Amino acid sequence: MRIVFWGQPTPSRLQRITALAAILTICSGLAMAQSGAEMRILNYIQQNLRPGQPLRVTELYDHFTAPAERQALGKLYNAFFRIPLFVAQYQEKFGKPPSLRIIAQQFDLPTPRAAGILLNVMDSDPRVPRFIARDSRTGEITHVNVQTILRDPRFGQALGPDLAGLEGKPAPSFDLTLLRGGDLASGQLRGKAFILYIWFTGCPPCMEEAPELVALMRRFSGRGFTIIGANADRLLGLGYSDDVRSRYAAKMKIDFPLVNWNKETNAAYGSVAIFPTLFLVDRRGVIRRHWVGYTSFAELQQAILKALADD
Repeated sequence: MRIVFWGQPTPSRLQRITALAAILTICSGLAMAQSGAEMRILNYIQQNLRPGQPLRVTELYDHFTAPAERQALGKLYNAFFRIPLFVAQYQEKFGKPPSLRIIAQQFDLPTPRAAGILLNVMDSDPRVPRFIARDSRTGEITHVNVQTILRDPRFGQALGPDLAGLEGKPAPSFDLTLLRGGDLASGQLRGKAFILYIWFTGCPPCMEEAPELVALMRRFSGRGFTIIGANADRLLGLGYSDDVRSRYAAKMKIDFPLVNWNKETNAAYGSVAIFPTLFLVDRRGVIRRHWVGYTSFAELQQAILKALADD
């Protein structure tokens, strides 16, 4: 069968745990409904998958017709195409493959097993390049061939410019819609230093990062510094509503602007695939630093202080 998925203190550990609990409470109802639909689809795929005979997408849409199932299909379709990019960037950044648990977290999948099933789909489809090797017992990735992904016209084209290559260059311009309504353009930030924080709802390392950023905003907002929280839910095909995002922001006391991240801006910023990703832009509009994954309060604060002092 065929599937073609084309002066504030550092936040304490207790504060971070409280933040995790808050977002889990806000999202739990929707997450449970989504994960149920996703697992029904993934179990069906697992049961019907045959080596060398991928399952057709049309068959899935014929079989799963409920609104929650159709939404889950769209999300899984999106994840399928983004996983190679994520795996490549993770390998390049950390020097090792991501675990199934990390893949599940990064794509808002219900379990590590769900991530393994999507990798099984890639393994079974002869048109998907063999860009990974896996442990036959655990299903974990043991090797990543980044060049194979780069050479593939479907997956490689999404890699875009290297994130590290953006440091020292002018930050790409953007014009993004605010979650509360209206627009925020990069031109409005002229003369300010800022962190562009790219995240999605329910992302565990993003939830850990949020209290750190709230504290940094309070410490430096009076010195010509701000944070822009770019939410990638829509880009990733996640079903969280504006109401869920707004309640999360209120619960976390986020007082910096939140915008919707989009495909065009994502490509301009190196095709972000690991969340959170943060860019520090100085008052001249130059990218001074970028970070992938959770970054500590102390490291961010030191970089902000240097950027403000140099300006």
